[in-house]
Amino acid sequence: MSGVLIVSGTDTDIGKTVAAAGLAAALGAYYWKPVQAGIEGGTDSDRAEALGVPKEHVLPEAYRLDLPASPHLAAERQGLAIEEDRLILPELRPLIVEGAGGLMVPLRRDPPALMIDLFAAWNHPVLLVARTGLGTINHSLLSIEALRARSMPIAGILFVGDAHDDNETVVPALGTVRSFGRLPLLDALDAGRLADAMRAHVDLAGVRVAMGLPA
Repeated sequence: MSGVLIVSGTDTDIGKTVAAAGLAAALGAYYWKPVQAGIEGGTDSDRAEALGVPKEHVLPEAYRLDLPASPHLAAERQGLAIEEDRLILPELRPLIVEGAGGLMVPLRRDPPALMIDLFAAWNHPVLLVARTGLGTINHSLLSIEALRARSMPIAGILFVGDAHDDNETVVPALGTVRSFGRLPLLDALDAGRLADAMRAHVDLAGVRVAMGLPA
């Protein structure tokens, strides 16, 4: 039994934090964002708490970096280097882990380390969060290929955005991955509305099974 789900995006600004927070709240899981790059205006952990994850289930980041940029650059600007020994998975379960950006985002320049390298070391199922609109086929299939090239377990894909029947069908079919549904864009985003949307639109039982938890 894994009890861990790694949430990564196929692109930036696609709703990954909302999806990760919604899953953690719905599943009664702990939420961990190991590397936060950019803290002005609040962190993703702050947002997860605002979106319904209990404060005691929001775990502290390993790195809180000031600059809203790729983690390697944000760390360099503070005279730091991101080290894997500070990025050991917490033992608390169930656990939703939100990556920084997409799979190929660099954590460190020299020696090189990418977010996907960290995921591969952890070796837990990855859920890809993808937009529904133009460009998602290419971004999603490339992300799936990158995970498979490292023999990583793929839980499946969760779309976020307005309905697009063809994209929502062709990506899982061509990528041979499971779709857990589509989280619609919410006009007013708060914990209650997100919880309702998760129950109505996301296959939460399927996510639980993918994590090795009872449905």
